[in-house]
Amino acid sequence: MITVVDYDAGNVGSVVNICRKAGGDVQVSSDPKVIAGATKLILPGVGHFGSAMERLKASGIVAALEDAVLERKTPILGICLGMQLFAQSSEEGDSTGLGWIAAQSLLFKAEPGSSLKVPHMGWNTAEATRSDPLIDRLPPDPRFYFVHSYYVSCDHDEDVLMRTTHGVGFVSALHRGNIWGTQFHPEKSHKFGLGIISNFIERVPPC
Repeated sequence: MITVVDYDAGNVGSVVNICRKAGGDVQVSSDPKVIAGATKLILPGVGHFGSAMERLKASGIVAALEDAVLERKTPILGICLGMQLFAQSSEEGDSTGLGWIAAQSLLFKAEPGSSLKVPHMGWNTAEATRSDPLIDRLPPDPRFYFVHSYYVSCDHDEDVLMRTTHGVGFVSALHRGNIWGTQFHPEKSHKFGLGIISNFIERVPPC
């Protein structure tokens, strides 16, 4: 059973739909007890980094996530802002993140006269840096849908799973231990996103 964390900051309905399309059993919960006891977790997210962290803390979900992910080693997939929350900090406000990945969330900066568009919105490619259960067996030439103004910069290359370029190179997927994240939206990425979710369901073992 996959538990999608509901903290009023994510595209929960679309995530549930793609999990079901991939053949997964899925539930949505904001209950810390359910989250702490989950066998697999998805943390979606859109919006402001600091506000999202405040909602997670106020609802008791941070403690539940730490119990599940850090103590029980429950596999978790963070999507977009959900992945950014794994980092230590963000330039979007002064709130600290979950701190599970040695990384920072940085703002795309368009220099004067630059044609760089912020937010980064639309389809883009993602290049794998290594083999991994989350991204193996994807259709050829994978492309994914992005909507974000901030991107994750990892301190350690071994945490980087995929890279994408939009003005600068950035981490579009990461993996450390039982923690995976995608900056793109699998739930909006058609067959490529379906491949990501299918791999998370079928190839990533539960805790």
